[in-house]
Amino acid sequence: MNSLRDRALDAAIELLGTQGLKALTHRRVDERADLPPGSTSNYFRTRDALLSGVVDAILEREVSGIRETFAPRSAEELLDALVMLLDRTTEDQRTLTSARLVLFMEASHNPALRESLGRGRAAWEATLQKALRELGASETVASTRAVMACAEGLILHRVARHDDSDIRPILELVVRAALA
Repeated sequence: MNSLRDRALDAAIELLGTQGLKALTHRRVDERADLPPGSTSNYFRTRDALLSGVVDAILEREVSGIRETFAPRSAEELLDALVMLLDRTTEDQRTLTSARLVLFMEASHNPALRESLGRGRAAWEATLQKALRELGASETVASTRAVMACAEGLILHRVARHDDSDIRPILELVVRAALA
């Protein structure tokens, strides 16, 4: 069973992902999580603390175990893994991804959030860079940045525009270039 703190974080992510940053208040989180009034503020005293808690919860869900599970042995496996990851991110985890995108925009003028979100990106980047190196990419840093930029753009495009077009040809083009 989820703790009250976890229920508050789940509700905060849902509010951010479905209604945006203005919807995120301690009171609304309590209501959404069906918690007694004041519960969320017991765990997260300030709005910044709540935002930080949400970032940590999102990163824990998205990044945990990636190094162990993301180990493609060929360009085709890398492509399959990226397509599956982006599909999961923009379909099954759409609300979570929308919340993360809201936080990205907030991080543009909040250094603490920017630093926290940067840790998650760095974990993904390191994992992808290792995979590209093992698959023979010669320019692993540039290749990693290109694949990451493409993936991030596709995620944003899918979520913001509700575009469900086939992403495989786009990712294939970038992956093939990265491994050329």
